[in-house]
Amino acid sequence: MGIEVNFEGKIALVTGASSGLGARFAKILAQAGAQVVLAARRLDRLKELRAEIESNGGAAHVVSLDVTDYASIKAAIAHAETEAGPIDILVNNSGVSAMQRLVDVTPEDYAYVMDTNLRGAFFVAQEVAKRMIVRAKGEPNKQHRIINIASAGGLKVLPQIGIYCISKAGVLHMTKSMAVEWGRYGINVNAICPGYIETELNREHFASEQGLALVNMLPRKRLGEPADLDGLLLLLAGDESRFINGAIMTADDGMTAW
Repeated sequence: MGIEVNFEGKIALVTGASSGLGARFAKILAQAGAQVVLAARRLDRLKELRAEIESNGGAAHVVSLDVTDYASIKAAIAHAETEAGPIDILVNNSGVSAMQRLVDVTPEDYAYVMDTNLRGAFFVAQEVAKRMIVRAKGEPNKQHRIINIASAGGLKVLPQIGIYCISKAGVLHMTKSMAVEWGRYGINVNAICPGYIETELNREHFASEQGLALVNMLPRKRLGEPADLDGLLLLLAGDESRFINGAIMTADDGMTAW
């Protein structure tokens, strides 16, 4: 018995879609038939991605979103549903990092990471879930999906990015809390914990002496590619994941098992 991946009729909102993993997630969901709402601050990059998706036969919309600004979150999600329709799938992907020792972290550094990775992720999910819950009360069998993009760093302390790891550990507990509270409304909330994935944002670092040394410490001494997350994304976004709720799923090539 085969499983067909078909998201026709689904609306997917992807935050942090202007580059890296977010752009990949948006393209994969669009290829599977979803209408994708691309959300980030860099509208020029989002418009380029929309053009790429549309040239490949997909459907995409662009909304401006700053996850550190609560008013921006509310406005962006309202705009997304006006443009595309009710959101069925949220890929809560926006994130930042900073390399420094914990003793060097300033209040500004702390806020920079936490406001995006944890506070922003929480309020994006909350605003989307409020709308999902209203719809669920009128359509009890409706399924919704929230996928929080965490990190292997939420499970294992990684060198020089302690605040990032703390923020992503918070995302994992947030995911479980949301799964418990919102599951009764047909909202499945799960988290993906990627390991080290090479993207345009970190390629230069991983080519450096420090980066190469880090890769050499990994179990199979290799980096992942954004495509390595495709299958997990499609599983958690699809109806087949109806019995998966509150799960913390790693895609790290054995990194956290090492």
